[in-house]
Amino acid sequence: MTVSRRDLIAKVFNNEKTDRVPVGFWHHFLGDEVGADAFAHPELTDKVLAGQADFYKAFQPDLIKIMTDGYFGYPIDELKKPVSSPLDLKDIKPLGRDSDWFRFQIGYARKLVSLYGKEVPLFYNLFAVPRTIEFMQASLGHPVDIASWIQDYPEETAHVFDVISKDYAELAKALIEEGGVDGIYLSVNNISYDRLTEDIYEKQVAPYEVRILEAANEAGGSNILHICGYHGFHNHLEWYKDYPFKAVNWAAKVEGVSLKEGKALFHGKAVIGGFGQTEKDVIYTGNKEEIEEETRNILDEAGTTGVVLGADCTIPRDTDVNHLAWVREAADRYGK
Repeated sequence: MTVSRRDLIAKVFNNEKTDRVPVGFWHHFLGDEVGADAFAHPELTDKVLAGQADFYKAFQPDLIKIMTDGYFGYPIDELKKPVSSPLDLKDIKPLGRDSDWFRFQIGYARKLVSLYGKEVPLFYNLFAVPRTIEFMQASLGHPVDIASWIQDYPEETAHVFDVISKDYAELAKALIEEGGVDGIYLSVNNISYDRLTEDIYEKQVAPYEVRILEAANEAGGSNILHICGYHGFHNHLEWYKDYPFKAVNWAAKVEGVSLKEGKALFHGKAVIGGFGQTEKDVIYTGNKEEIEEETRNILDEAGTTGVVLGADCTIPRDTDVNHLAWVREAADRYGK
């Protein structure tokens, strides 16, 4: 009897043996996923929905990471203009469940769940607070240095993180309880590899990330932690080993930490990834033989239990979907 894709992912996330290894890749659907504002331009959501539909039809993934192009921001007036320090955000107030920020995203999630939820599990992409602030300020052409905020204004930064993370925690719960998603996909990174110590990160950043995961757990979600190594950013992966998640994805190629090594680091929890995600990596450049060989090499090293094959992060938008199919075909044949 063939196991459904929903049951397959549930078994993998619980480290149960399965008859095949699932595959999940994803990419963005808007040209400027960071600066796009779906709150001000709802038609952007229709464009993303259409993109997700085309990708799903072409690839048939075993799980869906709900891409939140257009929803990267936290739409408060204070962050819609350049911010010099957390002092500029001292008066921020939570948006709350009645806000468009909640309503639009829950509605967006519901649409995707209604389309695909019977077939595959869906995980809604959320960003940790520092990443949200960085995205919003970068879209204004005003990069901010969150590491300096933490070092120079620890109390004021804590206030900002506290307010925004409470909304993110409530949103995570609402997406699961009202939106019907299976869990969240929380994107974090170290902020700065060498300027923050583990102790500072544990006190000044981690509580606001763990809060979001705990809220999603409380709502019954099976949640994924993504430790982002996009554009070659390095992280201290060990800082996240005790976070409360079900499965974890990190930049295996960037960090030089394989799926097997990561699985040991993260207490044996399910792992996602194995492939690089850039235009220089085999998932983009490779022919069928090269991609099949890379698939076998990953599974030879990582095994087949508690493993989802995917990439370090989002793959290029113009990746040939046949490349993803070759991964699935090789994974289906592996060990048989």
